[in-house]
Amino acid sequence: MSAFTGTRPLLRVSARQDARNIAPWIAGVTALSASSVLAYAWIFPDREDREALARALGGNPALSLIFGPARDLLTADGFNAWRAGGLGAFFAALMAILVVVRNSRAAEDSGQAELLASGVMGRQTRLGVAVTLGVVASVALGIVSFLVTVACGGGAAATCILCATFTGAGLMFTGAAAVTAQISSDARTATSLGVATAGVLYVLRGYLDSSGAPGWTDWVTPFGWLEATHPATDNRVWPLLPAVALAVVLVAVAFALQERRDFGQGAVATRPGPARGGWVTSPWGLAVRLHRGPLVAWFIAFAALGVVFGNLASSIGDVLAANPAMAETIAGGATGQRAATLGFIVTILHLTGMIAAVLGVQVALRMRSEEVDYRVEPLLAGSLRRKVYLASNLVVALAGSALAMALAGVTMSIVGPREDISARDIIGQALATIPAVWLLVAIAFAAVGAAPRIRLIGWLGIVASFGLTILGPTFKLPDWALDISPFRHVPAVAASSTDWSGLAWLCVVALALMAVAFVGFRRRDVL
Repeated sequence: MSAFTGTRPLLRVSARQDARNIAPWIAGVTALSASSVLAYAWIFPDREDREALARALGGNPALSLIFGPARDLLTADGFNAWRAGGLGAFFAALMAILVVVRNSRAAEDSGQAELLASGVMGRQTRLGVAVTLGVVASVALGIVSFLVTVACGGGAAATCILCATFTGAGLMFTGAAAVTAQISSDARTATSLGVATAGVLYVLRGYLDSSGAPGWTDWVTPFGWLEATHPATDNRVWPLLPAVALAVVLVAVAFALQERRDFGQGAVATRPGPARGGWVTSPWGLAVRLHRGPLVAWFIAFAALGVVFGNLASSIGDVLAANPAMAETIAGGATGQRAATLGFIVTILHLTGMIAAVLGVQVALRMRSEEVDYRVEPLLAGSLRRKVYLASNLVVALAGSALAMALAGVTMSIVGPREDISARDIIGQALATIPAVWLLVAIAFAAVGAAPRIRLIGWLGIVASFGLTILGPTFKLPDWALDISPFRHVPAVAASSTDWSGLAWLCVVALALMAVAFVGFRRRDVL
């Protein structure tokens, strides 16, 4: 029997089962690309409008941090390459990580892999199927996004290169996820390692792009390799070759590790639990213990984000003050160095708040996964009341996201501007953003508590806030649409006149959603 015996039937069944999980990723990235082409022709029909857009966004460091450098904003293909290129590659990486871990390591955790291994199946079959699914999903993403974008008016050559970067990102992180699945002791850790790797490399790429680093720094991160293809301008194919080579090397390493590790174990062994329960025996202690590892990782990440954003803020005042069009986009039309710098900090802290909301949403979804894995019902069968169990997780989510924002604000104030903006202003602005973060977290808990079938609405709230806050003004959306984002109602703390009524409304809505979570969780059935 060969090491890959049984690959074909297992691949066929796995592909059929996982198709519904892969399809939304392909549809989302495709919509991101196609909508860029459609929206550009609709919103910027005249050359004058396009030149104004290029002046406003061309050197914007905050948007370069998120989307990458804007090389050509006078054409629909150039705008698409800027708006969809970096984010599309990042989403493709996340898709590949989840697909590979779900079909490899997660099968061991659930016991499914052991059942399959009792039949006629080679040792490398499961990993081979997981890698194959990751490759197929990445290639399908590139093909579908290419066909749909071209059908919507995108140029064939530019769109082909752009969509090839999506596939390249998926291939690289298919290999990365295959490696983390062998190193980690469980699927959750493998996914966290893969996503953290993608996140760090993406932020590093953004920092290098927005800080004016020399051109050779494009090769510091794999996302920089994809960016070096320059879709819609140079349309270079050769930077994709290192991405394919890296994917092949990582997959080979993963198979070598698979040969050397024990079934159900990882290269990094799980530490044994404490001899006594201690504080974990209370529902509050249990909630902290369940989320302790991710929380520590998130806090370190937010401290690092504060350093990165503070470094950018320290030099952005002069740039914004000299470019009124850029200030209109990123700093709300602020004039003067102090006002422009303050506007930039507000925008950056809005972005930080959206990332902090991810932390809270993860806590809510972890609560649901514990329920699906039948770990909650035994707890509730005793004296533990439902509202206490929900409250323990909710407090961790709220306190964790608030502390993350505070850490980012403190580190940003340490390395950020010292003359124009005081540390107190930066920290105060970070704290003022917390109610908007809590509202997004409350949406996730309301869904998990009352209607778990729509729990993904928690992610939808973050995505919608990102689009409305960061891109809404660029696309000239009406005020009523922009007001949907909770970050729209966060005041500028250091401004001459500050209206705090927006924060009050955010708190009221967040409390109402939390009430929905408690009422719904008390009344619905628990798995």
